[in-house]
Formats: sequence, structure tokens, C-alpha cells
Amino acid sequence: MESSKGTEGLAGEIEVEAYRRLFPLPFYERHLLESVRPDARPLNRARDTTVALGPVASADGSALVKIGDTTMLAAIKLEVMIPSADAPDEGSLAIEFHMPPICSPSVRSGRPAEVAPVISQRLSDVITSSEMINLNELSLISGKAAWMAYLDIYCLNADGCLFDAALLSAVAAFSHLQIPLVSVNDDGRVVAVSGELTEGKSKLELVNKEKRKLSLRSKPFSLTCILHEKYILADPNSEEESIMDTFVTVVLDSWGQLVSIYKPGGAVLANMSTIKACIAVAKSRVKELNNILNESLSEMEVIDYYSKKSVVAQLHADKPPKEVTSEVQKSLS
Repeated sequence: MESSKGTEGLAGEIEVEAYRRLFPLPFYERHLLESVRPDARPLNRARDTTVALGPVASADGSALVKIGDTTMLAAIKLEVMIPSADAPDEGSLAIEFHMPPICSPSVRSGRPAEVAPVISQRLSDVITSSEMINLNELSLISGKAAWMAYLDIYCLNADGCLFDAALLSAVAAFSHLQIPLVSVNDDGRVVAVSGELTEGKSKLELVNKEKRKLSLRSKPFSLTCILHEKYILADPNSEEESIMDTFVTVVLDSWGQLVSIYKPGGAVLANMSTIKACIAVAKSRVKELNNILNESLSEMEVIDYYSKKSVVAQLHADKPPKEVTSEVQKSLS
């Protein structure tokens, strides 16, 4: 009796999966009638999101971001350059988005993904227009030396909303970035200096006296929504993106100010009420992302603080990072 029930249950699951593959849009529409998605998320809820800072030890700033199964690794490398004559007191940014074959079956080796340069340009436009980074902070010696920040973002798993995850990883990497120490050598060139060389009797004359972080003016975050008939689905996965083709991406800064809206065509027309609804969902998402990033930054401060005291091994044994964060912040202030 139990065996027959188990067989019936398995047959039912197979039928559901077959229906899902053969008729994906009707399958989703049956869920939309109940205001829920096949993964049990409400229509306006984004997937679980995590931010890990400093995964790449050789980079000046890095972050690993996961939104659902979509995974991005961002790393920043700083190099000294000669600033342009038009902006002698400004550094520069170069942003590149990469989609290696490991990220998706649709990406083939030797054939760059068509969407990669589009996302690279959109990231550059948003980071520039949001004025997150003051390029004057990347200046070293007026007209002679400035930092060139190379930001490379690698998509490790493409499961929808690539731009949202890429932007979050970029903001997290710049939040983690530390400007290294530099000095002028005998040839008059500006070179990076390791911490060990600044200690001892013969100290080098430093251009910048200490390592510092960029004072980010405002941090842009984005949320992509799918429009289907009267429904708005926040943070779609790759399956949802392949079935429904009308997208709206809303970018807001950490203060809730609108940075940009992007809608690349699609069958559904976005009227003003629909756009307002997308912005309202995005505002809630931006608060969530800002809190996640701030929590990661606070935990990183705790780890850095204990590292300086050479008691990293005792960190988790004494107190969890969240409990000591307030104490460390008092010590650092």
C-alpha cells in the first residue's frame, strides 16, 4: 500500500516537471494567480543575498556576492598613472565584466558573451552618474601621479539578475578598498610601499601618510523586475528571465534617490503606475542591501582589529563578530 502511494507521488512529481518543461509560461501563470512563484517566493521578494569582503588577498579591494545562486567575484587593482592634462587632480576607473564558460551552459569557450560588454558599460555609467567615487581622492601628486583603479568582475554562476549582482559586488569591493602607501623613489617615480619598509630607522618619505579608504559619497544599488501582464516579479532567476521578456531595472542610491531606470524593450508597456510600483519595491530592496553591506563592513572591521592585536584565532572563541562590533567601533573612533 505504502509502495503504491510512493509510486503515485513520484509519478505526480514527474508529471509536474514534464508540464513545467513543456509549458513553462502556463506553469508560471498558474502560480501567479496565487501571487506566489514556483520557488515559494512572494512576487515582490528578492532571493537571499550574502556579501563576503576580502576574498582575494592579492587585490586592493575585493568582494564575493551571492544573490540566490547568481555569484559574482569583484576585485580592484590600483596602479599609478600620469593623470590627463584636462583633469590633473583626478584618478581614473576602468570597469570590465567577465563571463567565463563556467558561469552558464549558454556561454561557450572562445566566444565572449554578448551581454558582457553591455553590463560593463551599464556599470560604468551607473557608478559615474551616481557620483559614488570622488576621483580627486585618487590623486597623488597634482599633474604627475594618480591612481588608476581597475575593477574586474567575474560571473561565477549566472542565474538571473546579473547586473544587480555585479553592481552590488562593485560597490562592496570599493567599500573594502584600501589605498596603499606610496613613495617617490630616486628616479622620481611614484611606487607602492609595503608596510614593512616603513618601519625601522630609515623610513621612506611617503606621499600619503597612511592607508585609507575611499569616502564613498553614495552607494548605488539596483533591483530588476519582470513585468508580465498585471504582475511584477522582483529579482527573477534565469528560468523566469527566459520565459518572460519584459524587464525594468531601477537603480537607487543609499539615500533612496533615483539614479537611473533601464527598460530594454519587451512586450509589456510600462506605464507610470507600473514604474512607481517598481521603484517602491526597489526602495525596500535598497535598504536591505545597504544593511547587508554595512553588516559585512562591520564584521571586517572586527577581523582587522583583532588581526592587529594578533588574536584572530581567539575571535570566535571569545565573542561572535556581531557582539564585539560595537566595542571595536568605540576603539576605532
